[in-house]
Amino acid sequence: MADKRRRMSLSKLLKEDVGCVFERDPAARTTIEVLLTYPGVHALILHRIANRMWHRGWRLSARFISFLARAVTNVDIHPGATIGRRFFIDHGACVVIGETAEIGRDVTLYHGVTLGGTSWNKGKRHPTLGNGVMVGAGAKILGPISVHEKARVGANSVVIEDVPAGCTVVGIPGKVVQMKPAGHPNQFGIDLDHHLIPDPVGRAISCLLERIEEMEGELARLGSDTVGVAAGVGVSAGIPCAACEAGQICDIHPRQEAA
Repeated sequence: MADKRRRMSLSKLLKEDVGCVFERDPAARTTIEVLLTYPGVHALILHRIANRMWHRGWRLSARFISFLARAVTNVDIHPGATIGRRFFIDHGACVVIGETAEIGRDVTLYHGVTLGGTSWNKGKRHPTLGNGVMVGAGAKILGPISVHEKARVGANSVVIEDVPAGCTVVGIPGKVVQMKPAGHPNQFGIDLDHHLIPDPVGRAISCLLERIEEMEGELARLGSDTVGVAAGVGVSAGIPCAACEAGQICDIHPRQEAA
C-alpha cells in the first residue's frame, strides 16, 4: 500500500488532501481560502514533499523541510511517517506524528493529538491508524499499537492498547466502550459526531449512588427494628445481643462484661 502511495503523483495527492477539507469542515468555503489559511493543509503539503525526499535518501533536507513546517504551522510531522490519502488535521495546532507512525486513508485528527513512541529502539515504535479513524482533540496514542478501521478516540484520551475496528475508546488510560447512537454520516460518508461518546465514569458514579441509596434504606429499616427491640424486650445480662454486634460502642444495647 505504501508503494502505491509513492507511485501516485504528488499533484493528485495534494488535490485530494485539499478536497477532503470540504467534506469534513463546514467552515471551508473556497479552495483559495483552504490553501491560504489552513495550517493543517500547509503541514501536510510540506510533509508530502519531505516524505518523498526522505525515501530517496535526502534525509537532512527532509528534516529541514519538516522543521520549517513545524515553525510555520505548529504541526510536527516526521518526514519518515507514512500518511495515506485524504488526511485532514482540523485546526492544525500542536499535532505531533512520529517517524514510524502509519496512517491509513480518510483519517481525521483534531488539534493537540500526539502519535508518539514509547521506546528507544530504532524499529517500529509509533501507532498505526487504520482507514477512517477519527481522533479527538488532545488525545495521545502511544507506542506501536493499532487503532483499527473506523475506530474513534475521544478527546484527551490516552491510548496504550490496540483499539478494535468500529469501536470508541475514551479515558486515561483509554478503555473501549460501547458507542452511543451517533448521528448519520454526512453526504461524503464521514461521521464527525465525536461528541456522542459514552461516559463510563458518570455511569459508574450513577451505579454507586443507586447502591448507596439502597444501603441507606436498608440501614434505616434495620435501625427501626433495633429501636423496637430495645424498647419492648430489653437485653438480659450475659446473653448475646440479637440486634447487633457493636459491643461496647453500642448505645442502644449496652452489654455487661462477664465477672
